[in-house]
Amino acid sequence: EREWQTKLSPLQFKVLRMKGTEDINSGPLLHWFASGSYACAGCGALLYDDVHKIPTTCGWPAFKDSRPGALRRQAGKQVPEITCRSCDGHIGHVFKSDRYPPPHHERHCVNSASLRFLPAALEGDGVQRDGAQAVLS
Repeated sequence: EREWQTKLSPLQFKVLRMKGTEDINSGPLLHWFASGSYACAGCGALLYDDVHKIPTTCGWPAFKDSRPGALRRQAGKQVPEITCRSCDGHIGHVFKSDRYPPPHHERHCVNSASLRFLPAALEGDGVQRDGAQAVLS
């Protein structure tokens, strides 16, 4: 964990490695709806695309789905924790309801501190996709 402490901000370390939660309505990605992708702030694995992002009033960024295979879900919980499949960093929790958009009728309630936004403008100019990794060149 010492290596993570040097790589991450104190808030990112609290959320990603200690499974903490950022303060409600405090994250910069809460009302962010630009074109691009969302990567794990810890390891850079691509987790969400802009088409997955949905408006929310829950106080944290919300997504209706993720990139296939990007997240791991905690089994057997009413509100499962989701973690990055690549580095096991805490991303947030999943809530299910018919009120949420198809196809899964769920809302991923995610900490902004767990994510790094990659603008679509960079995707064709300097961002290379290597499996689930986003590499800035």
